[in-house]
Amino acid sequence: MVNLPIAYSDKPVTAFGGMSLLKRMIDKLGVIDALSSLNLPMPGSNRGYSPKDLVLSFWLGIWTGASRYIHCDWLRYDKVLQDIFGLDQMPSQSTYSRYFGKFNQSVNTEVFPALQDWFMQQFDIGSITVDFDSTVITRYGDQEGSAKGYNPNKRGRNSHHPLLAFISQTRMVANAWLRPGDTAASSSCIAFMQETFDRCLSSKNVGLVRADSGFYTEDILGYLEESHKNYVIAVRMYPNIKAEVLGERNWISLSKGIELSEMTFGHLNGKQRRYIIVKKRVDDRPNSGGKLFDEMPGYRYSCYVTNMDMPLDQIWNIYNSRADCENRIKELKQDFGLENFCLQNFWATEASFRFIMVAYNLISLFRHFALNEHNKAMHNTLKSYCFALGAWTVNHANRKVLKIALPVKRRAWMDGIFSKIENLPPKLKYS
Repeated sequence: MVNLPIAYSDKPVTAFGGMSLLKRMIDKLGVIDALSSLNLPMPGSNRGYSPKDLVLSFWLGIWTGASRYIHCDWLRYDKVLQDIFGLDQMPSQSTYSRYFGKFNQSVNTEVFPALQDWFMQQFDIGSITVDFDSTVITRYGDQEGSAKGYNPNKRGRNSHHPLLAFISQTRMVANAWLRPGDTAASSSCIAFMQETFDRCLSSKNVGLVRADSGFYTEDILGYLEESHKNYVIAVRMYPNIKAEVLGERNWISLSKGIELSEMTFGHLNGKQRRYIIVKKRVDDRPNSGGKLFDEMPGYRYSCYVTNMDMPLDQIWNIYNSRADCENRIKELKQDFGLENFCLQNFWATEASFRFIMVAYNLISLFRHFALNEHNKAMHNTLKSYCFALGAWTVNHANRKVLKIALPVKRRAWMDGIFSKIENLPPKLKYS
């Protein structure tokens, strides 16, 4: 085997020439102007980075594969990528830490709902479905807010317990809060919903709300009814509900091994509501979810509460499509570094956490409107598919030109994506 000889060059080259697609998308949307209009914390020095450049640099780090602040240092030496995005230079790890340390609760409460509200105004869509969920982020230190709580994967470890709201039709994040790790599942949920509906989604019509059993409380159900929101929420099998579910009732066979029923029930003497019960035979559906009860071996039970007057099978099917939330959370953790961008200060960590959500939303828009045939691809797939393209700059006719290394057969495809972005209307429309 013959090894090629080694030589070095100081010619600036980037491994992410395809990021020029995302730069065109950002310009088309006016993202930088939106950042400039926010009351973001200012640097303490006249020589400090502008807030919009800091946020854009942070997003660039995430989009190119950074999962920790130290990884963002890679891009400080990528002069071509900096030229693509019009940046003179990019911040270091310590610069991000100091800047996010300027965020506090009041700043986060002012800035991020306004940013999400602007973002949601950039596209037109009919009635939307909002899915509420929570997740656990394990921490390996004593950061503020990290505490021992419910942690199914790393029992006994400190964690944070964030809340998230997703828009089902667009696969975007509508809102996100960080919470301490020992917070109860339903804690702060009503305040979170109010901010989501009234501030983040003020321009949108929320037609349906879905949530898991962590959101099953009388207060949350009452709030949704007072807000005139349709909902389907999974029910936690408290002893009184379990007794009612296992009582005598008529069952409707939906398919092999699945039966449905309904009941009217008031939890803890609360308001009488409609409950949908699903019974699945384990032998026929060995991988199905639900609770096993000793009193009724061989079956798994699930229960849902709703204020909608629809057939039983439709209610169940409506809730089942909520499972896509787990895919969004998985992508945020694996491809956007959601679990690893953590600082000592709680509100600093939440600031980076919520900026990650906006970075995710921008990729969602790009997927849908620029890459229609790949609008369900994970971000890691997009990186290898259209972002990770070698490129360099040359001067031509007194103008800097980006040269992207791409086989001749793929150039028409690349030009087609640039053309789609260039011809996007002022307000994007989801069909």
